Amino acid sequence: MDGTEPGRWWRITGQEIAGAFRPRREPPPLLPLRRGIMAGAGPLLLALLVGVGFIAAFVGALHNPRPHDVPVGVVRGDQTAQALLAATAPQLRAVEYGEPTDADEAVRRGDVYSTLTSVPPGLTLTVATAAGPAATTTTAAILAVAARSAGVPLTVTDVVPVDPADPRGVVPFYLAIGLVIGGYFGGIALSLALGTVPRTMARAGVRVAGLTLHALLLGLAGTLIVGPGLGIWNQNLFGLFAAGMLLALAAALFAAAVQSWLARVGTTLIIMLVVVLGNPGSGGIYPPEFLPGFFRGVHEWDLPGLGADLVRSVVYFPAGSAAWTAGKLAIWCVASVAVFAAATIVLGRPVSSDRTGPGS
Repeated sequence: MDGTEPGRWWRITGQEIAGAFRPRREPPPLLPLRRGIMAGAGPLLLALLVGVGFIAAFVGALHNPRPHDVPVGVVRGDQTAQALLAATAPQLRAVEYGEPTDADEAVRRGDVYSTLTSVPPGLTLTVATAAGPAATTTTAAILAVAARSAGVPLTVTDVVPVDPADPRGVVPFYLAIGLVIGGYFGGIALSLALGTVPRTMARAGVRVAGLTLHALLLGLAGTLIVGPGLGIWNQNLFGLFAAGMLLALAAALFAAAVQSWLARVGTTLIIMLVVVLGNPGSGGIYPPEFLPGFFRGVHEWDLPGLGADLVRSVVYFPAGSAAWTAGKLAIWCVASVAVFAAATIVLGRPVSSDRTGPGS
């Protein structure tokens, strides 16, 4: 690299930024008007699909949230607790544990929202509000009514409360959404600027490195905002940074992978999967157990749900509780890189082919 390369790079970057603000006229008519209209119909149809899908998904998933099979831990053989939970079905669902210590560990790890145990003269509901304030509040209200009807005293103890700066427990969701949106916009922006398919594997590697740097900066920014910036969380900030970077990278690589095969149509698919299905099904607005049918399981595989679960686990629960969720996001990253590399091999053009032309 000669001494002029850095300056040249900055000039090119400046030109790209300036060009992004420059209005573009419609090009001279190369096609008859009728064919031009047909060419514009495709993008409008995709936009219509996104809008209709957004309305159907958000309204369908969130218009009438009702608890169904909300898991509550109970010790096997605790007949009083089991009987009370049976009376609340199908709103609540008993998850049995062999020992009281197992049930207590489950709620402290976030495996269940709460546990119900017999403690004479009544029952104790141990909750982890940080796992889901709406779920724990609803569980406590349902069991309070059932206990009152059965004439059994009920005490509620919160062992993993939410941070006072986030009483509704929504920050993990909104942080995850910001990381996902910023991540996939990074992948899309790079595809728009450079083309959807790299010409060589080396160039593909450079793109992956660029998206990794983008994810690192985005994860750092998110951590600084919710940590020192707004003072919401002061614990486990390094783990939060790592989680944010992983989530943003998964979204960025997924966007690059989809666009490498489907180009502009890929943008629609990305929005449909990540935003239209991912946001209402993430469990961040309402717990998964409050959502209808298909949407109950979306958070277990889609990026916003995995991200919200990972952030929540990192901030409030023991380190091991986040391992499986982080592993799923790592699978997203590896699979996306594989798809992106395959597109480069199959669809990318060798550099030598670009050198042949009128001027060569």
